[in-house]
Amino acid sequence: MRYRFVTCDVFTATRFGGNQLAVLPAASGLSDRRMQQIAREFNFAETTFVLPPESGHTRRVRIFTPATEVPFAGHPNVGTAFVLAVTGELGPIDGPTRVVFEERAGPVPVTIERRDGLIRCELSAPERLTVGRSLDAETLARAVSLRPEDVVMRTHPPQVASVGLRFLFAELRDRAALERARAAVDRLEAFAGDGMTPDVFLYVRSNDEFDIRARMFAPLDGVPEDSATGSANVALGALLAAYDPTPAGSFHWRVAQGVEMGRPSVLEVTAEKRDGQVIEARVGGTSVLVSEGEIDVGDGAG
Repeated sequence: MRYRFVTCDVFTATRFGGNQLAVLPAASGLSDRRMQQIAREFNFAETTFVLPPESGHTRRVRIFTPATEVPFAGHPNVGTAFVLAVTGELGPIDGPTRVVFEERAGPVPVTIERRDGLIRCELSAPERLTVGRSLDAETLARAVSLRPEDVVMRTHPPQVASVGLRFLFAELRDRAALERARAAVDRLEAFAGDGMTPDVFLYVRSNDEFDIRARMFAPLDGVPEDSATGSANVALGALLAAYDPTPAGSFHWRVAQGVEMGRPSVLEVTAEKRDGQVIEARVGGTSVLVSEGEIDVGDGAG
């Protein structure tokens, strides 16, 4: 049995940049086991499987890393919306078009529009910001092969936050520290054993064409480093807006990620705040098609 696939690069306007994604736009009949095997075969940070909706929305989407299924992720939603739009699955995109994907974390709205010859997609996080445990600078630094003085505590300590998928966020003092960071797998395994998420998002404030430069390590999920992590960036936007003393307003950041991997990505993050609460967080960007084909899953889909 053969299934069609499309691959694209997400959060980039240039092929072979951004974050790779494989999309199976008609995945009905595949078992959980086979989906995981296919994701491992592509070996991208994520692979998505598009299914008919169960709750009246546009599509149901399941997202797998090479190691596990995840309830929500950023670039898979942006890339899946892009693939469905560019291949005509959603009909003509003559103006801003809104789709909603059904996922384990909940409904994920995505807005699709054409800009300057490119298709841009922006998702809204499926959950409000939740903040979890924090760490001291020394513990975080050991987990990413840095020194405690490399960790900035001015806005927040190293802290778990989520708008659909948990990450451990830490601000670093400069770009040199960001470039030196390396995941210490044994330390991250200890985090996981203690109930702390081992997926670490590091960032620095930037004063060039970007507001933030970032890296994300998730080796225990089969992703040693991710070149563009929409779910983490949108959570970071919500976290920074929550810590900002301004009680209301719209906050925007232009984020560079993947530079150290040779796959530069550009993510545009927005957070909306009202009455001291973050009410919405969004992340968007452009994508480009890379390949199309069929994958043979054998005599059956199981």
